[in-house]
Amino acid sequence: MLNLGLKYQGIVTTSSHRKKSGFAKIPKMVRHNSGWAARHIPCASGCGVFVGSRKVDRTYDGQIVSVTVPTDAAGIARGKHYVEAIGVCQVCHGQDLAGPVVDDCKDEPCIGFSNDPIFGKLKPNNLTSGLGGIGSVFTDTDYVRAIRHGIGRDNKSLLIMPSEQYNRISDEDLGALIAYLKTVGPVDNELGESNLGPLGRVIAVIAGGLLPASQIDHSAARAPSPVVGVSVGYGVYLAEICTVCHGDQLTGSKVPGNERVDAPNITPGGALGDWTKSEFINTIRSGITPQGDLLDPRFMPWNRFTLMTEDELDAIWLYIQSLPAG
Repeated sequence: MLNLGLKYQGIVTTSSHRKKSGFAKIPKMVRHNSGWAARHIPCASGCGVFVGSRKVDRTYDGQIVSVTVPTDAAGIARGKHYVEAIGVCQVCHGQDLAGPVVDDCKDEPCIGFSNDPIFGKLKPNNLTSGLGGIGSVFTDTDYVRAIRHGIGRDNKSLLIMPSEQYNRISDEDLGALIAYLKTVGPVDNELGESNLGPLGRVIAVIAGGLLPASQIDHSAARAPSPVVGVSVGYGVYLAEICTVCHGDQLTGSKVPGNERVDAPNITPGGALGDWTKSEFINTIRSGITPQGDLLDPRFMPWNRFTLMTEDELDAIWLYIQSLPAG
């Protein structure tokens, strides 16, 4: 029987008591760390803000290596598939890629969004060419700089952008992704600039994920592009985005921004230990686990991953099964 509660690693939410999602938990992180700041205000307001501001204001001037951006229908279609199913860009940037609707975020916190003046004002960009969008001004190099390196046009780090994972996107897929973004229809949504407030700057001293450019070796040699197919190697490549929540070895971690929610261990020694491949794929397709629990797409975006092809899910399954039991 289907459990209509929303469950993730032992946490069940229902329509009467809904817990907020990972990046959507920025407001919660603000409240949690505000208490710490109040208890340690001399450092928080002085040394911490100073050091954090230096990290925020650091510029990155390395050379950006270009990629070939296709113009054919097949290349653009590949980019659309990557955006929607693999990179899951719509989780933060919205279904139309125009960023959040600010008024909607007042009632239901939006992923990657904060309007708190103490923590900071964070607004996932409007990626279209409409008013307020980057699509009308970004060059191909700007896209590479932002996606692969987590760096904005001002050469400073972007805020809360999973560029550590996107840094590993192949040249072919990155080019296709850019090609697709350039075709997205204009949507007007003027969001203004994102910036960290004093508390956010203190947190940035220890929470590297707030400033992704600070976590990347920008001069590292590029890994060879993966061979597309049903293989462990291609599964490693496709599952890179999964490490945002499940950790580098998929042995489990905290959902970013929500210290109360654990992303489970999905190695053979963890939550998927006795699942079959069919059960794994059915769960991604439907959001319903073999135990009958409905995964909350705010914690686990199965509603995006369901767009993966059978071969892609088969490759991820092979990779998961190849991991040592964590």
